[in-house]
Amino acid sequence: MKLKKDVKLKLFQSHLSQDCPECCLDDQFMKFINELFDICEVEDYPECIERAQEDPEAVCVVEKLLETCGSEGSLQITLHILRKMKQKDLPEHKSIKRAQQAVKTHLKRKFECIFEGLAKQTTLLNEIYTELYITEGGSGEVNNEHEVRQIETASKRRTTQETAILCNDIFRPSPGQEKPIKTVLTKGIAGFGKTVSVQKFILDWAEGKANQDIDFIFTLPFQDLNLQEKREFSLMQLLQHYFPQLKEMKSVNGDVVKVVFIFDGLDECRLPLNFQSSKYCSDITESSSVDVLLTNLIKGNLLPSALLWITSRPAAANQIPPECVHQVTEVRGFNDPQKEEYFKKRIRDQNQANRIISHIKSSRSLYIMCHIPAFCWISATVLETMLGKTESGDLPKTLTELYTRFLLIQTNVKNQKYHGTDETDTKKMSASDTEIILKLGQLAFLQLEKGNLIFYERDLRESGIDVSEASVYSGVCTEIFKEECGLGQEKVYCFVHLSIQEYLAALFVLQSCVNENRNVLRAEESKPHSDRVQLSELHMSAVDQALLSRNGHLDLFLRFLLGLSLDSIQTLLGGLLTETGSRSESIKKTVQYIKERIREESSAERIINLFHCLNELNDNSLVQEIQNSLKSGKLSDKELEPDQCSALAFVLLMSKEILDEFDLMTYNTSAEGHQRLVPVVRHCRKAILNSCDLTEKSCDIVASALQSSNSPLRDLDLSYNNLGDSGVELLCAGMMSPNCKLQRMG
Repeated sequence: MKLKKDVKLKLFQSHLSQDCPECCLDDQFMKFINELFDICEVEDYPECIERAQEDPEAVCVVEKLLETCGSEGSLQITLHILRKMKQKDLPEHKSIKRAQQAVKTHLKRKFECIFEGLAKQTTLLNEIYTELYITEGGSGEVNNEHEVRQIETASKRRTTQETAILCNDIFRPSPGQEKPIKTVLTKGIAGFGKTVSVQKFILDWAEGKANQDIDFIFTLPFQDLNLQEKREFSLMQLLQHYFPQLKEMKSVNGDVVKVVFIFDGLDECRLPLNFQSSKYCSDITESSSVDVLLTNLIKGNLLPSALLWITSRPAAANQIPPECVHQVTEVRGFNDPQKEEYFKKRIRDQNQANRIISHIKSSRSLYIMCHIPAFCWISATVLETMLGKTESGDLPKTLTELYTRFLLIQTNVKNQKYHGTDETDTKKMSASDTEIILKLGQLAFLQLEKGNLIFYERDLRESGIDVSEASVYSGVCTEIFKEECGLGQEKVYCFVHLSIQEYLAALFVLQSCVNENRNVLRAEESKPHSDRVQLSELHMSAVDQALLSRNGHLDLFLRFLLGLSLDSIQTLLGGLLTETGSRSESIKKTVQYIKERIREESSAERIINLFHCLNELNDNSLVQEIQNSLKSGKLSDKELEPDQCSALAFVLLMSKEILDEFDLMTYNTSAEGHQRLVPVVRHCRKAILNSCDLTEKSCDIVASALQSSNSPLRDLDLSYNNLGDSGVELLCAGMMSPNCKLQRMG
């Protein structure tokens, strides 16, 4: 007969700890106690069984054992049963405890500090950490759009109805959720704090503050795993490669230890994760390629009891099959109050902080981007530096000017540090500065085309950067380009944020055109010297390529490229471009071309980015015309052209305030004009779209709004429109989404 496993282990531990503190206070010993009630017969102690059976209502075997035999007798019984277990378990237990402590010490040392600002300045994570906002991410549907597009809607996100999850509770089921959570996928835009969340989770475990039921946490960032693409390991060999503290352990079998694997940065993965045809592997001692080990871990074939936490930018999250993920979560950026809180904490002079907040709010494009914590840091660095000068000049109002100032500030930091000079106010950059920036720009552009955020030595060589120089580049450009040592001490490189990579890529493309007569956006890269590449040609190429992109991955690059072409920006970057003279005629042609594309384009997202492009070129004529009409109340008096409707939609979508009601029929325009106003349903609580000759395409836009977790839409009237069967099917799909919060539909 076997005892039932309904055992209160904590009570048992508290009773026995006084008699045998060394073993009974040991977590692993308590696991053995838990095991013995499953595997051991107690016929050697019939008196205990007999006494226990006298009370059939008893729910706790341990209490009966203690009541019958006392602490000393219970201890002797336990030790007797342990001696009957396989003798090899006890030495293995000791090696597990030694390895666990060594891993904790290693991870605490690695993750107790966080880097912000200059790479050599560190701050204890626990001193500055604010609990990041993590929410349940719904069905796990992937948003493949460029993150700037996502930010513009996320900045209006209403979070009152969303379930927040604490970082340390990432594997804890929600109330009412019956199934245990084995694999968590956490999505978040670059710079939102995914890696910091992981860092805090690991540090709290290593310091004994949380999740002490976990025996081991193994963090394996994809940027490190990429380096092992051509090698083969068993799972144990892979772990021992990155965690030499495990060298005495033979196994991390889930029956003995509880293990958490953290795979940070799925978007940086260059391994071929093939979940359909990957080789099957279930033995932790069997050697396979790293991608095979990963796919089998995620599918649950290998070490099925292990817990997995995977982080990713949204566009890369679909690499993991939905059936392999038990919970999707999302790290959110700053909401509006948190933006202000950040600047007030970051900048000690509160008068200066308030001036910066006011300036940021005055530019909608800057304020939206401050949804990204990393962008707030860039903004604070620039604006605080400029306000600290006697002659600060006009503060940046566009993204391009802000990033140009940031580049100049970091160049100046380098010059002061290494040369004792201040060159930010000179007419020309030094030759060494120009060389470094352009080589980094080439690297940024080539890797942006490939979609890479993390680079290796082979990538640097492709851009003409000697590997021996990479440390110099990262040393003098600590705020722009950084070099890191991976888990195996291999070197990896990256820009401090994706937007900096996009800015430098645009700078390289513009320089190639102006200095070298090359349009690197086209296959025919160069022309004869007598036949110059016109700046407007380059702009048109970039606009066309950005509009062809379904997910908008060139949107921010395009904004930077256009903004960098202004004479005012070139004055700031004096010496970087050799061509002199005004570019105003080329800019006029570009502005006209963008306005033509706005008239032709039907995608709301692409139109919005084109308006942002006009803003970077300091042309707000279309938007200003609409804003003036709105203020005067004369908007409904005249018939709106389609491009004016696009401008109106842009103004309404960019507004901070959500519309209580949006009635499409109040706007006097054509069917095409109405079509361009439909996207405003994403930014209103009630949408009246009846009798507007809406088409299937309109249904697609409305369905997209219904499926968005950001949408405030609760009341929708689509009556008297010939939507057709396909349109109705699209609407049904939108309403079936778990994110749909529609309460009434007419």
